[in-house]
Amino acid sequence: MQLRSIAPSDWPHILQIQLECYPQIEPESLEVLQSKWKVSPKSCFVLESQDEVIGYCLAHPWLQDSPPSLEQLLTKVDKPNTLYLHDIALSSKAQGKGAGRAALTSLIEFAHSHNYPNISLVAVQGAHHYWAKQGFKAKSIAKDLSAYPDDACYMVYTL
Repeated sequence: MQLRSIAPSDWPHILQIQLECYPQIEPESLEVLQSKWKVSPKSCFVLESQDEVIGYCLAHPWLQDSPPSLEQLLTKVDKPNTLYLHDIALSSKAQGKGAGRAALTSLIEFAHSHNYPNISLVAVQGAHHYWAKQGFKAKSIAKDLSAYPDDACYMVYTL
């Protein structure tokens, strides 16, 4: 398995993995997903095994305690103070390959090397249990998360 930069030909695979992983959420459009990548292509990547995309990571610099809304087109922000993890999504073909750990490790290394004090995310579909095991802590914020599923949980991993 390898992690590599997103290529234009990867987007159909990314969209398919999004559908597989988030059946309870209206999928974000290609334009919105690509806006996250355009803001920070070096913190976005795919996971590949035997020449097949089996997962992806979309992360970008952002403002702590103010996660972007779903379906929000992104532009660069002034003075970002968190690396916002929009998504690490893995297809069923990634099971047992250590893909999630590899993606998170790569993201932590990126955050360290770019002097971000933390990584933040909004966990959905019960993923807060997984993220808590990875060291993320739930945090109450003023921003309304009602556009997310009911179980949305803002979380922060301090570096």
